[in-house]
Amino acid sequence: MKKEVFYLLIFMILTSMACTENKETKTPQPPVAKKIPKELTIHGDTRIDNYFWLRERENPEVIEYLKAENAYTDSVMAHTKDLQKKLYDEIVARIKQDDKSVPYKKNGYFYYVRYEKGGEYPIYCRKKGSLDAKEEIMLDVNEMAKGYAYYQLVGLNVSEDNKLLAFGVDTVSRRKYTIYVKNLETGELLPDKISITTGGSTWSNDNKTLYYTTKDPETLRSNKIFRHTLGTEQENDKLIFEEKDETFSTFVYKTKSKKFLMIGSESTLSTEYRFADADANNPEFKIFQAREKDLEYSVYHFQDKFYVLTNLDAKNFRLMETPDTKTSKENWNEVIPHRKDVLLEDVDVFKNYLVLSERKNGLNQIRVINQNNKSDYYIDFGEETYSAWTTTNLDFDTDILRYGYTSLTTPNSVYDFNMKTKEKTLLKRDEVLGDFDPANYVAKRLYATADDGTKIPISLVYRKDKFKQDGNSPCLQYAYGSYGYSMDPYFSSVRLSLLDRGFVYAIAHVRGGQEMGRQWYEDGKLLKKKNTFTDFIACSEYLIEQKYTNPDKLFAMGGSAGGLLMGAIANMRPNLYKGIIAQVPWVDVVTTMLDASIPLTTSEYDEWGNPNNKEYYDYMLSYSPYDNVKAQNYPNMLVTTGLHDSQVQYFEPTKWVAKLRDMKTDDNLLLLTINMDTGHGGASGRFKRYKETALEYAFMLDLLGIKE
Repeated sequence: MKKEVFYLLIFMILTSMACTENKETKTPQPPVAKKIPKELTIHGDTRIDNYFWLRERENPEVIEYLKAENAYTDSVMAHTKDLQKKLYDEIVARIKQDDKSVPYKKNGYFYYVRYEKGGEYPIYCRKKGSLDAKEEIMLDVNEMAKGYAYYQLVGLNVSEDNKLLAFGVDTVSRRKYTIYVKNLETGELLPDKISITTGGSTWSNDNKTLYYTTKDPETLRSNKIFRHTLGTEQENDKLIFEEKDETFSTFVYKTKSKKFLMIGSESTLSTEYRFADADANNPEFKIFQAREKDLEYSVYHFQDKFYVLTNLDAKNFRLMETPDTKTSKENWNEVIPHRKDVLLEDVDVFKNYLVLSERKNGLNQIRVINQNNKSDYYIDFGEETYSAWTTTNLDFDTDILRYGYTSLTTPNSVYDFNMKTKEKTLLKRDEVLGDFDPANYVAKRLYATADDGTKIPISLVYRKDKFKQDGNSPCLQYAYGSYGYSMDPYFSSVRLSLLDRGFVYAIAHVRGGQEMGRQWYEDGKLLKKKNTFTDFIACSEYLIEQKYTNPDKLFAMGGSAGGLLMGAIANMRPNLYKGIIAQVPWVDVVTTMLDASIPLTTSEYDEWGNPNNKEYYDYMLSYSPYDNVKAQNYPNMLVTTGLHDSQVQYFEPTKWVAKLRDMKTDDNLLLLTINMDTGHGGASGRFKRYKETALEYAFMLDLLGIKE
């Protein structure tokens, strides 16, 4: 027998034994990962990683270890199976199964998405000319997904003659999509098949040419734009643009005016666009404005000019305009000036109106400017804490703006707003089945004080008749805090399962997001990243101080980069939390950022720093959750990941849990669950994902002794 096979059998036997019940204690015992020390040396500093071997995805030992972790979690949580089922059933019962989106009109057709009772996936439909016309089913994803453990469809794009539909499919959850084309007149799938793409595509105006973006097979960086002619093989497609800078990714789209094809390149802090005539057979792309360090801009075409949203001499961005024949920055003229207290996030252009998506005091605002007389006003939303955004607005010549709205107590809503009369029409509000009444819930905006005196907003919600401000309520505190992504307050019918059991739910708007403007982001990245962690802790302390909860009933949750936050607070203030749920957490910061072969690494140096530079190496090392695990008590922890995760590789949370098991000094729960069929976003389908939610909720409720 070969030596490696012998060791594998021994490992499997030991793992199996580790996951069985201890004969004396009758409690399941966790698997113990073997240690194979690996030295990692840079800048004269050597780190020992005992679990580096868990990166070997194709190693049968690794797969068996992951299965053992799942078996252990299943065993530990077995007594909560009835509770998990109850939670899952009540979550699903609130969702209207035969639902439909608000139709929007494009090029003579009304497009919408609907769901059928019991269906996990959407059905994409359209009607020609009128909503009373016969329905055309473009794609029934329920049928397409049969036989797949995971199925994700993205990038639906109809040709200008309305006859062809391009779309991308991922059946692995690695975010490497294959593009297909369907003839909407005959229903046949064309032989064209374009692999390893982002899933999106753009039609040229000739209805036979597709532009698309491919990914590097290893790093998954979006790096090349190709042109595909229908009926030809992908290997014959023409390379239009290659983004060779490893810190940038690229994409392609067509302007709302349909006049220009646009190729964009972006890094964290710099952008560059190229544009070409969408009617041309073999168009030449010209640079709009050459890339510069720290120069960001986006463009919107209308008639004979471009609007340019940019941070040029404007930290919170300003709006410029320039002729579509002279696009470099020396030709830009200011339309909306920079403001220190207002972040300009987006623009919607109409013939008679400019609509600005702004952010002030941590809240979204929609500002309408009359292009003719320059008068302006803001849409009034009437709540203390909420989220609002513009949605599908495809026509230039209209007075109607479509926008979305939600709050912690108001389900997702879609409005048509008449910019001339200021009349708003509610088109749809997500229906919550059962006895939901928004009047039963209270939403508030609070402010905690950070270590440096900065006021950190908190949005929270609770059920009136279940809450008493005496410090005895359970609380789930959530945050993200990276990439300038603002975690706006939103409604969740799923969350009602906690609120109706007496939970307070709080969103901590920590630095690293962009809720309070661009500086909010700048103060939570690179060499200021620790502000994100201390802000979250300050919010926790404030909630305890104000008697919304106490350390024996406070839970923390975050995912991906928010999982980094969970790992950091677990090391820094473990005694502050009853439990922590870390969803697909990025926790092995230094090793990942030193490995350029891992997806996303090179494109994120502007966010975290490049640890090949000793200053950044030392700073990252000071907070990296994996590197800072130590011999101390940790709270109860539930960690989730997916084997095919393309954003945070499965081995990061797996290594982290193995190291925590080896070093922590408590008997609190430490559970790892690995979805062997999915990646970063969890299960595909409309309802399957709630099995994972039910496990997370049961984990918290069980620790609190709540059995129903």
